[in-house]
Amino acid sequence: MTTVSTTPQPAMRLRELVFGAACAAAVRAAARLRVADALGEEPATAEELAAAVGTEPRALRRMLRALTCYGVFTEQEDGRFVHTEMSRMLREDDPHSLRYISLWCTEPWTWDAWPRLDEAVRTGRSVFDELYGKGFFDYLHEDAHESAHVFNRAMTTSSMQSAQDVADLLDLTGASTVADIGGGQGHVLASLLEKYGDLRGTLLDLPRVVAGADPRLRDGGALADRVTIVPGDCRDSIPVEADVYIIKNILEWDDESTRRTLRNVVAAARPGARVVVIENLVDDSPSMKFTTSMDLMLLLNVGGAKHTERSMINRMKDAGLTVGDVRPVNAYLHAFDSVVPG
Repeated sequence: MTTVSTTPQPAMRLRELVFGAACAAAVRAAARLRVADALGEEPATAEELAAAVGTEPRALRRMLRALTCYGVFTEQEDGRFVHTEMSRMLREDDPHSLRYISLWCTEPWTWDAWPRLDEAVRTGRSVFDELYGKGFFDYLHEDAHESAHVFNRAMTTSSMQSAQDVADLLDLTGASTVADIGGGQGHVLASLLEKYGDLRGTLLDLPRVVAGADPRLRDGGALADRVTIVPGDCRDSIPVEADVYIIKNILEWDDESTRRTLRNVVAAARPGARVVVIENLVDDSPSMKFTTSMDLMLLLNVGGAKHTERSMINRMKDAGLTVGDVRPVNAYLHAFDSVVPG
């Protein structure tokens, strides 16, 4: 049975940190091998799990031993393994599954990019073009189709899991129309339309994205008669007029696209329209270890950045918005309420 000190000394903690890649690699391997899916409600030995997932038993036990040190699986005194809250989230069928998020954050390109963080910090620029000879999204969709699939599934999972939190937070009483700008497959929009039966909505995102919109929003779907789907790029223009605009997790790729998107919303909106920006923050958040890591990944792959509360407010004000309340949506997201001035 593996035992772990709960209060490591600084030298031991630093040793653990510099071996962080081993932990990330073990989580990735467990997700790819579907070990969590193979482990049911009954305890299982490493040999039983190895037979189920097709691995060498001793090597699998070594990996499971490492994961138990971080609370992913637990090893009982008899040597059998059982689930923990975290290991269950590596199951694909778990309602809180983080399997695709775990794969996305450990995709092959990340192992090429992380060692060059010092270069990105020196220059303040992405290292991706130099690594692969093209921009991040071009590389994904042209050369790394499996990684693109993982990215799409990860974003879908994340959006679905936060959509109800957003709908629960936002009071759209009195609004007739809402536009989800860069809204992906429209999970937030669908949740808002289900909450408000008289509300009409518009989903705007890139053509290849809205082509896979939530089935509830597409022809024949339960909400289709109250939805307009607009293929487009919010960085170019926003041909949508609405009472409320939702902008969630898209103001992070780079400063210029953030400026253009916010200004395009202000240009499209009528005076008094409400604009709600929803983002991860790198300050004053329970999820700072995660969001600051994502912030560094954005620097590496696209030259982007996560926001502090102040930097987000400043960008919204620069675009001409009048910013009001800033409220937490959940442990990972904050909502910035604003209006287009008259």
